[in-house]
Amino acid sequence: MKKYNIGGMSCAACSAKVEKAVSSLEGVTKCSVNLLTNTMEVEGSASDRVITDAVIKAGYTVRALSEEKSKNSVRSESAKNEKQSTVARLIASLVILIPLMYISMGHSMWGFPIFSFLDNDVSLGIVQMLLCSVIMVINQKFFISGFKGLVHASPNMDTLVAIGSAASFIYSVWVLLELASSGSAHSGTHGYYFESAAMILTLITVGKLLEAYSKGRTTDAIKGLLEMTPDTARLIRDGKEITVDAAELKLGDIFALRPGDRVPADGKVIEGASSVDESMLTGESVPVDKEIGDRVSGGSINIGGFVKCEAVGVGEDTAIAKIIKTLSDAASGKAPISKKADAVAGVFVPVVLAISLVTFIIWMLLGEGVSFALTRAVSVLVISCPCSLGLATPVAVMVGSGMGAKHGILFKSAEMLEEAGKINTVVFDKTGTLTKGEMSVTDVIPISCTEEELVSGAYSLEIKSEHPLSKAICRYAQGVSAVLKESKGFASHAGKGVCADIENDRWTGASVKYTESITDVSGNTKSICVRLASEGKTPLLFTKNKAVVGIIAVADTVKEDAKEAVSSLKALGIPPVMLTGDNEAAARNVAGKIGIEKIMAEVLPDEKEKAVKSLMESGKVAMVGDGVNDAPALTRADVGIAIGAGTDVAIDSADVVLASRDVSGVVGAIKLSRRTLTNIKENLFWAFLYNSIGIPIAAGVLIPSFGIALNPMIAAAAMSLSSICVVLNALRLNLYKFYKTPASASEAGAVKNDSNMKKEIKEMTKTVKIEGMMCSHCEASVKKTLEEFPEVTSAEVSHEEGTAKLTLSAELSDEAIKEAIENQGYTVL
Repeated sequence: MKKYNIGGMSCAACSAKVEKAVSSLEGVTKCSVNLLTNTMEVEGSASDRVITDAVIKAGYTVRALSEEKSKNSVRSESAKNEKQSTVARLIASLVILIPLMYISMGHSMWGFPIFSFLDNDVSLGIVQMLLCSVIMVINQKFFISGFKGLVHASPNMDTLVAIGSAASFIYSVWVLLELASSGSAHSGTHGYYFESAAMILTLITVGKLLEAYSKGRTTDAIKGLLEMTPDTARLIRDGKEITVDAAELKLGDIFALRPGDRVPADGKVIEGASSVDESMLTGESVPVDKEIGDRVSGGSINIGGFVKCEAVGVGEDTAIAKIIKTLSDAASGKAPISKKADAVAGVFVPVVLAISLVTFIIWMLLGEGVSFALTRAVSVLVISCPCSLGLATPVAVMVGSGMGAKHGILFKSAEMLEEAGKINTVVFDKTGTLTKGEMSVTDVIPISCTEEELVSGAYSLEIKSEHPLSKAICRYAQGVSAVLKESKGFASHAGKGVCADIENDRWTGASVKYTESITDVSGNTKSICVRLASEGKTPLLFTKNKAVVGIIAVADTVKEDAKEAVSSLKALGIPPVMLTGDNEAAARNVAGKIGIEKIMAEVLPDEKEKAVKSLMESGKVAMVGDGVNDAPALTRADVGIAIGAGTDVAIDSADVVLASRDVSGVVGAIKLSRRTLTNIKENLFWAFLYNSIGIPIAAGVLIPSFGIALNPMIAAAAMSLSSICVVLNALRLNLYKFYKTPASASEAGAVKNDSNMKKEIKEMTKTVKIEGMMCSHCEASVKKTLEEFPEVTSAEVSHEEGTAKLTLSAELSDEAIKEAIENQGYTVL
């Protein structure tokens, strides 16, 4: 796809003209012009030269954008210069307009005093003409753009403004010349419209400036992301730490992160451990723990300890750069609904010009004077607003996609932002989407020993194994502070289990089948294992000297927010479906926990796409997945939604990417899409209603019955306000309240167990008053020190409040807390 910056566009008629000119070229398969960002995207084999020639021939300037520049086009230097130029023009216009209005209205209507040599109509007319001429020169942009569009048979909003202002000025000059040639300095009524010609230009400039500031607000999400990446990095070279420009980082470079540092590039932790704030990527405010081997993303903030990382993604290959590109692409695209507005905008200005001419002719035929007829015609020109039509869709799309990005929901195109709201069915993959994708202990069932002895023995046995089931048991044991004993003679039997000697006792941890091959297993124990298996869990039998001492069941647990997300989808009238390759028993167990009635189990990877296709026969379908085997189904669905923590293949195949692992993002994406679509419809309704009512009133349809006539100056003010109203309405999307599930157990600092687990861990909190903390680095130091205690689940530290709030899983003495903090150089009050 090729991208271009288009200069000279002032309204929807301009963008429609450019789009039509380029779309008609041979070799162009798709063309999209965005009035908000002044950009054009073109797909096809047509050369840059042919495309640019077509744009220039249509009367506009064009510049090809590199990929890097296109990402930042919304904050281009030309946009800044344009805003500064508009401010300067407005100030200069107001300085000249004040004396003009004083002379034309203050003196004529209210008798304000003026110099004696101006006390005649000819002198007043000459001074007004000169002052108006200066304002017209200051705002020559409207005339250049407007008449250029007329010459190229592509009239735009500037054409309406230019013709309206020029007509008022020319008529006033004609009146002045007629008055001067008559030899009478006082005519009783001079009929000048110099103030109208000048006021129209000034009011339109005010509107343009307010519109520019309002449109600037729509790009806040992109601007915020652009500011996330730091300018410098702490590069480790020859064992020394040096500060370099972040842009100089290359793949394989080693960089250091201290508490409070922003991550300069995507990296992999190779030394140390820390906590990282990734809210700018995932929308989640809770820091994520990072250890050796974990990945850190550019733009995130290191809030824990000192770590060293190897750069694995720099420049455009970083996660934040890809997010910015996705967001920019979505903002530059067009939603299907915008085609209706484009069709109207393409003929809008010519129709308004025709209406203005017909208005003038009709009033002349009705016997009104030239002055009256001209006033009506000029009012028609300046009240019509093609800008509101052109801005109705893009501003809502940009604000909507920006709000999504802030909450970790990335729409890859404007079309998908609209389509997501039309979904009738949501299909979920199970593993890694509805479930966590990693094994966790769900049941601990001692048989001939205590629970503590069972967990301690299993921990000491499994600690030397790399199997996912073993890791799950070790994580659980560490969470309950189980005793780790020394093991000898460790051996692993692939697909069966492990064994080792622990304190002169022979322990094994294995499947039911393998355990039966080495010892007797009672019928009661077997029935427990069968029940656990039917619930989708994997039971492991542990023996001590060939006697079964207990069962530990492990399973891929359901995500904390899955049940509430499914419930919210049902409330929206969208039935959820589970699609999985697992057996039906495991699938029904998970589905039952979260409230999904319809499941499609034991579906092979190559059959998932066919299953989605069959569901699409009854309506629009969204597929939610995270794995390689989900890619075909994601592509087939009307809207493919990938969990951001999933594989690159799934993300590349999807239309919407959830940066976090939360399933609630699916609900957020659908609700945001619906709200954005509603906003677009509101904007289009307002734009059509405004023009449908405003143009007839300006033409004078209310004069015969009610005597209501519209002054050109009021018409110009109304036109400016209409565009501003459309933009401000779109900005209301920033107030949209996202669907938010309750904090997960890890976020709340709590340890929650499955209802079948017999171990209950109680919590307590303590608040410590601390003196001496001065900055975020102090906070990070105290936080790291406190969280090193195994009893501390989490610590919230604030240097501003001078407090540390601890969540404890077990009793921890005040003396130990005080000693640890004061060893860092702070005082506990």
